[in-house]
Amino acid sequence: MNTMHQEGNALIYENDGELLRIEPWGKNSLRVRSVMQGPICDTDYALIELNEADKAIVTSISVSEYEASITNGKITARIEVSNWNHKCVISYYNQNKKLLLKETGDGGALNKDSRRFHGIIGGAYNLHVSFASAQNEKLFGMGQYQQDDLDLKYTTLELAHRNSQASVPFVLSSLGYGFLWHNPAIGQVTFGKNVTDWYAASTKQMDYWITAGDTPDEIEQAYGRAVGTTPMMPEYGLGFWQCKLRYWNQEQLLSVARKYHEKKIPVDVIVCDFFHWPKMGDFRFEEEFFPDPDAMVKELKEMGMELMVSVWPQIDTQSENFAEMKQKGLLVKTEHGVEICMRFGGESVFFDPTNPAARRYVWDKCRQNYYDKGIRVFWLDEAEPEYLGYDYDNYRYYLGPDIQIGNVYPQYFSRTFYEGLKEQGEKTVVNLVRCAWAGSQRYGALVWSGDIHSDWPTFRRQVSAGLNMGIAGIPWWTTDIGGFSGARPEDPRFQQLFVRWFEWGTFCPVMRLHGDRDCDDRRVFHADGRPALFTGGDNEIWSYGAENEIILTRYIFLRELMRPYTRKLMEEAHLYGKPVMRPMFYDFPEQDVCWELKEQYMFGPSILVAPILYEDQNERDVYLPSGNKWTLLMNGEVYEGGQTLHVTAPIDEIPVFIREDGPDLVDGWKKIRENHEI
Repeated sequence: MNTMHQEGNALIYENDGELLRIEPWGKNSLRVRSVMQGPICDTDYALIELNEADKAIVTSISVSEYEASITNGKITARIEVSNWNHKCVISYYNQNKKLLLKETGDGGALNKDSRRFHGIIGGAYNLHVSFASAQNEKLFGMGQYQQDDLDLKYTTLELAHRNSQASVPFVLSSLGYGFLWHNPAIGQVTFGKNVTDWYAASTKQMDYWITAGDTPDEIEQAYGRAVGTTPMMPEYGLGFWQCKLRYWNQEQLLSVARKYHEKKIPVDVIVCDFFHWPKMGDFRFEEEFFPDPDAMVKELKEMGMELMVSVWPQIDTQSENFAEMKQKGLLVKTEHGVEICMRFGGESVFFDPTNPAARRYVWDKCRQNYYDKGIRVFWLDEAEPEYLGYDYDNYRYYLGPDIQIGNVYPQYFSRTFYEGLKEQGEKTVVNLVRCAWAGSQRYGALVWSGDIHSDWPTFRRQVSAGLNMGIAGIPWWTTDIGGFSGARPEDPRFQQLFVRWFEWGTFCPVMRLHGDRDCDDRRVFHADGRPALFTGGDNEIWSYGAENEIILTRYIFLRELMRPYTRKLMEEAHLYGKPVMRPMFYDFPEQDVCWELKEQYMFGPSILVAPILYEDQNERDVYLPSGNKWTLLMNGEVYEGGQTLHVTAPIDEIPVFIREDGPDLVDGWKKIRENHEI
């Protein structure tokens, strides 16, 4: 009895109710799907439609009674079938016949299943897919998790979104493969010592994509072709962005912008944060505090600044739009209990961006009340979404239950504004979003790391978070410089952290200042005495003392000096899917030590950044990869690669080295320092 056959360019396995399909999906890549007692679904959660060249890929398929294989370029999948129970095990090899990944198999007398479907009510399944673990393997990517680990081997990760956690289930292996878990279900992955286990709490099918490559760069580019790459970053994304919690009225925001302009300090974007609206879900400015937004936008543009406005997905039950949106079925549904998703500034329900009609409704409101006033940049906050309690089994979307498809929510939130802006003829789109999933990048998602705390351990975690987000295919990434909460600008200890964070922020994909700074009086009132939402303390560069202001000003001008280089990095992210900030191994995979380094990284191929990440630290070691000469930006001294260098770093310096073929920044930086002396 033959359980396998060829169907076009796909390899098919059928046995005991399971239908398994392996087919080419881009250069050197395969898509693998399996269902139990049903047809295979053509879902497009992250994977984009194959182009004509990919559809024309010629594969080599061989089938015998107990073995079959399919080869697409550098990757081969081999199926081995047991001759007594007809279960199969899949293995993946590269072009050199090196084993990349293999299912665990039945374990002999243990009689286990590598693909375990457990039926649940509603025609779905709990699903486990298990692979044998290679103990010498290093793993990177998977999005943004608030932990110290860069190498994810021996970790367990929740496949779910939370404030400051973005689950983007693409992993890159040091063995030479990339793996996308193409399933937006809530779940978990364990990269264990003996087993790698992927789990979906509710799903209709197994679906993953795997690619083989000789370098991390080759793997990343294949992934970019499979799920899409970022648009080209607009020019205003290359400079400095100013924000605080929150500019609560028009004159306050304009006064800050005017002061930067008077000081001749370039600001590309200034942000109007949350609760500038009457009620959540009104999607418009509150007239009392923002009486003339058209004039505000016009004045900012004259100063060379774009205004970004915050949009939350919550619809307050008292919003002017709530009744209509509820009647039209545009809101997230609760399975049981009170139909309230969040209580902050009012009781609210999230709109459902998986519903095309809901996307259209929200964009039309934002077009009328923001875009038509000249606003082109949107801050899509709360994008996980942030439920009052993360009860994933209690919410239902247009596309299905939250527990089954919920991780795709932030991607569709970004899509709402991307498609709306493109429809208006905008050629470049960037949306600041608090979460992402695979494919979010193609909708202009610039992800920031959420409402993180203002302390040194949290600061260190952001380096790993940003690097793994880049490997996961999200090259546009940033943080709240200084952290979001828990600090006062006048505190000398926080000032030290803030300066170090600001220096590092200069070498993030987007340089963005934000935070909820403590202050003595946060209260805001309407003219009639009613309380409005609170504000935060000052968070402009002059808020941190005169000497620190000079240091911070220098780095804003350094960011300007780097603009041509940063623009080139953004172009490579757009064209090829290359991360902007990336681990050392990305550019130097042949040097073993580069796979171990997590506190230094490359900003593009030519700038090595070694941030100061510990309190009262003013020196550190930096490894300079061999085969290159490296110039220390701070003094222009040149060093041979292949050595670990001990460098000093006073409070106004961050160790940065320029590769010999990199941008000429030394003379420009020297002039900046001379023009802004402490």
